[in-house]
Amino acid sequence: MTDEDFRDADLSNQNWEGRQYSHVDFTDADLRALVTKGCTFDHCDFSRADLGESRHTASAFRSCTFERTNLMHTEFNGCTFLGTNFFECRFRPVKITETDLTLASLAGANLRRTTLAGLRFREANLSGADLRDCDLTGTDLRGARLLETQLGGADLRGAQFDANGLRQAALAGARVDIDMAIAFAAAHGLQVGE
Repeated sequence: MTDEDFRDADLSNQNWEGRQYSHVDFTDADLRALVTKGCTFDHCDFSRADLGESRHTASAFRSCTFERTNLMHTEFNGCTFLGTNFFECRFRPVKITETDLTLASLAGANLRRTTLAGLRFREANLSGADLRDCDLTGTDLRGARLLETQLGGADLRGAQFDANGLRQAALAGARVDIDMAIAFAAAHGLQVGE
C-alpha cells in the first residue's frame, strides 16, 4: 500500500504477514496488540499511535517517524529501523532483540534498565538518551552520537565504541571489560603500556 491514510484507525489485535506499506499515515491509530511478521514500512508516520503490547518479527521500519508513540510492552525481534526517528516515545518496558537501529535517532529517549544486548546502533543518534543500568553487552555503538548519553550502571562488556563516543558519553559507573578500559584511556589521551 502506498500513500494510504490510516489516521485514527482502529487496527488493534490484527495479524499482518508480508505486507508492504510506503508513505502511509498511521497518526493516532490504535495498533495495540498488532502482530507483524516480515512486513515492510517505508517512510510511514506512527506519530501518537498506540503500539502497546504489539509484537514484530523480522519487520522493517525504514525512515519512519515515531513521535510521542506508545511502545510500552512492545516486542521487536529481528527487526530493522534504518534511519527511523523516535521522539518523546514511551518505551519502558520494551523488548528489543537482534534488531538493527543503524542511523536511527533516539535522542533523549528514556530506555533506562532495558536489555539492548547485541543490538546494532551504528551511526545512531543517542544524544541525551538515558541508558543507565541497561544491558548493552555486545552492542555495536560505532559511529553513534553519544553526546551527554547517560550510561552509568550500564553493562558495556563486549560493546563496540569509537574514540569519539567514548569521549562524549557519560560513562561513570558503567561496567566495562579490559579492552574497553584501554580504549577509554586512549580516547582520553592516556598512553597505555609499559
